[in-house]
Amino acid sequence: MAYKFITSEVKERIGILTLNRPDKMNGLGKEMEDEITDCLQAWADGSEIKVVIIKGNGKVFCSGHDRTEVLHGTPSSIRTLFQTSYQMMSVMRQVPMPIIAQVHGIAMAGGCHLAAACDLVVAAEQGARFGMTGLKIGYNCSTPTVAVSRAVGQKKCLEMLFTGRLYSAAEALDMGLINQVAPDDKLAEETWALALEIAQGSRVVLGVSKQVYYGQIDMTEDQAYHYAKEMMAIGALLPDAVEGFTASIEKRTPEFPEE
Repeated sequence: MAYKFITSEVKERIGILTLNRPDKMNGLGKEMEDEITDCLQAWADGSEIKVVIIKGNGKVFCSGHDRTEVLHGTPSSIRTLFQTSYQMMSVMRQVPMPIIAQVHGIAMAGGCHLAAACDLVVAAEQGARFGMTGLKIGYNCSTPTVAVSRAVGQKKCLEMLFTGRLYSAAEALDMGLINQVAPDDKLAEETWALALEIAQGSRVVLGVSKQVYYGQIDMTEDQAYHYAKEMMAIGALLPDAVEGFTASIEKRTPEFPEE
């Protein structure tokens, strides 16, 4: 499918989704978010894609929501915009493919939210910056708070909200917002290497891993263990697990079925 605000391609069972609105610093809007949702859902509905990389075209990874879609809007129209954002974030959680953000430049406000909502983040050492910058324009980053607070914890999240500061890749790594820092000229290479490493696994089990993590994270410890016990019982019956255990016993490399 041809998109207006994003591009998509597939290589070696890895889907590459590029924010492609450089004239607006890849500002998010209803149409772009609908396109991201559609692309991810289409890849999830198929069986080819194992891992997704989200990156941005131009100097900025993502500058947040397009201010022209918020300014002078009604509560109803703005609520609709952020309902679209919620639907996109929900799909990012629900699809079985691990999603990696490849952040080369600034990721602020909704852009920081987008990166934080990805399962993993690789960031450029010099070019990447992260921040919930709404305070600078008199607007609280309410939706970014959801994903960021779950990545960095209460104190750091509140610091980000109260200052509107932009943080370096090294600082973001230290606070737990990202997974890996790469030299700027090696960012694509190192992100691709991570995606390839993940793509060696079973697509089914990658999906289960993602489901179990997000399913248990807000449970009590006791609830989480009961949930995990059931998932272990079910998971042992999957063809991929049977093949994996058999290969291990036979001291050979498993050959997972092509889903």
